[in-house]
Amino acid sequence: MREFIVNKLGKNLIWGLEQFLTHYSLVDTTPFLEPDQFSWVSLLESNWEVIRKELDVILNYSEQLPNFQDISTDQASLTTDNLWKTFFLYGYGIKMGRNCNYCPQTTAIVEQIPGLKTAFFSILLPGKHIPAHRGPYKGVLRAHLALKVPEAKEQCGIRVDQEVRHWEEGKCLVFDDSYEHEAWNKSNDLRVVLFLDIVRPTRFPASALNNILINLIRWSPFIQDAKRNQQIWDQRLAEVFK
Repeated sequence: MREFIVNKLGKNLIWGLEQFLTHYSLVDTTPFLEPDQFSWVSLLESNWEVIRKELDVILNYSEQLPNFQDISTDQASLTTDNLWKTFFLYGYGIKMGRNCNYCPQTTAIVEQIPGLKTAFFSILLPGKHIPAHRGPYKGVLRAHLALKVPEAKEQCGIRVDQEVRHWEEGKCLVFDDSYEHEAWNKSNDLRVVLFLDIVRPTRFPASALNNILINLIRWSPFIQDAKRNQQIWDQRLAEVFK
């Protein structure tokens, strides 16, 4: 995705855009951001057990869930195995209605988050390593609400820029995925987070420009292909969840 944006806009324009967003950002521009800057973090953390209950039902069918690259085929450079499973509720603002029906309480919670663009259960199986990569640009922030963390949590972590952190059940990590980052699960158990992409809060005029670019990305071939792939998987999962 980042390569697509760079190819379309050019490295210099992307660099200028990121400097522009940094200048007008209403929150930190560091690799990890303190969760107390965001009102929706308390909403997620206070309801994490509600979300976990719906996740537990989905995990009964984890082997039948799509791999990340089954939905986002452009991400094959990141993952080609069967160790990163997904269950999408939203993807770049596109609601996955059938999946949302399976998780109504989780859906109702995430729909209260201002600027929500993407929400899905991200399931890393034992031994999975997501190699170092960067997100498209600084216009979107990422949050992980930890729902299922291996007991040996030090074997399961994420590096953003030069800082490594470990998930804790019921707690959020918020970070800027335009920094280089990677994640791993070296344990013998699943690691599951509610994976969220949220529009970076910025002042005008950066907010207007950012919204335009996000809408353009939504209509890019990558996102539209992912939408079609999800629709195919909707039909398969309908049989699974009967």
